[in-house]
Amino acid sequence: MFRTKTTFIKLFLCRLTALIVLISACAADAHEPLVLQVHPYLPSTELIERFSPLSAYLSQSLGRQVIVRISIDYEQHITLIGKDKVDIAFMGPASYVKMVDLYSRKPLLGRLEIDGKPTFRGAIIVARESGLRTLSELKGKRFAFGDPNSTMSHLVPRYMLWKAGVDIKDLASHTFLHNHHNVALGVLAGKFDAGAVKSEVFIDYEQRGLRVLEWTPALSEHLFVTSSTLPKELELKLRDAMGSLGRSDAGRRILKGLNEHASGLIMVDDSDYDNLRSMLRTLKTLGVDP
Repeated sequence: MFRTKTTFIKLFLCRLTALIVLISACAADAHEPLVLQVHPYLPSTELIERFSPLSAYLSQSLGRQVIVRISIDYEQHITLIGKDKVDIAFMGPASYVKMVDLYSRKPLLGRLEIDGKPTFRGAIIVARESGLRTLSELKGKRFAFGDPNSTMSHLVPRYMLWKAGVDIKDLASHTFLHNHHNVALGVLAGKFDAGAVKSEVFIDYEQRGLRVLEWTPALSEHLFVTSSTLPKELELKLRDAMGSLGRSDAGRRILKGLNEHASGLIMVDDSDYDNLRSMLRTLKTLGVDP
């Protein structure tokens, strides 16, 4: 009888210890910071500065710390999101399309609205004094791209070049410079005859001596997604906080920190990226699959 009671007590204490460990683990997990991951379309220091006000706002809204991290490159960014290794992510359109193709759709939080429009453009740029006037004249020229997975500094411009009859082998050379600023600076320095950047970066450098050779088609803007594993209650709270940004002066200031022309964060659907999907499918048939 005594041995039975002793065994019972030991079993009870064992289960109680396991329960305490489980509760402690859950509590620790609840206090783990949420990660807001950003792709490296600009230098890391600039991105941290741009996204820190948003992370502070979300930390306050969710009652849980949100920290900003910058992916090493676009490939890592796609992998981290696809495998649910980060909680929230800011994505370029082409990276989003590729992530869905490789993994699966993720819950969408919203896409940027710029000057009242949820679309954006990029530009193939040249130096202001350049004699180049058409894309077809880029045959035999030096071209600067950003990251191979970048929507506006590689993939869409690559499609435009193909449409104009300029294959990559027709260029004298092409180089990937990792981000849009590097492309603008490379063209300004005369190291490249042309390059491709998002419109925001062109505007920043236009007065230094750049002009647009040709604008890209309008495409659905950058978007925010969240992990498929995020608890539903937290996802809804996050979506509400993000959607509220455009409805207050403080929220609009946060958005303008991401893009000075941002006017809101609006609803988004996967089908908003179908025109880009069509371009990327065409590129894939040409052997362009970053």
